Formats: sequence, C-alpha cells, structure tokens
Amino acid sequence: MTAPEMPRPNALLTLAEVLAELGVPKSTFFRWKAIGKAPKTIKYPNGSLRIRRRDLDAWITAHEDNTL
Repeated sequence: MTAPEMPRPNALLTLAEVLAELGVPKSTFFRWKAIGKAPKTIKYPNGSLRIRRRDLDAWITAHEDNTL
C-alpha cells in the first residue's frame, strides 16, 4: 500500500483545477481577476494561466468567514 501523495505548496494548478475546487464558473473568476480579487496567477506565454497551490490556499484562508 502506498502513502497518499502530500500536497506540494509550489505545485502549479491549471485554471480548470482551480475553478473546480472553488466551484465557480470561468466568468466569475475573470471578473474577480479584473477587480483584483482573485488569487495570484501566472500567465504563460501561450496565454494559459496557472495558480500556485500555496497562493490559492492563502487566498481561501483570507476569505474565510469567522463570524458566528
């Protein structure tokens, strides 16, 4: 039996992976990006986007609602 793979903080996620994890459509993500509210992205020369796992995790943590 093999151990589960540990998440890599520097792993680069595709936009599709991020959209699936957040459960939002591409249009919402790009609206957030346009107003500076999306997680940090890396733009490749071919125009595709990647998001570092650690940046997505930090973004999610920063948007947690701690109210009761």
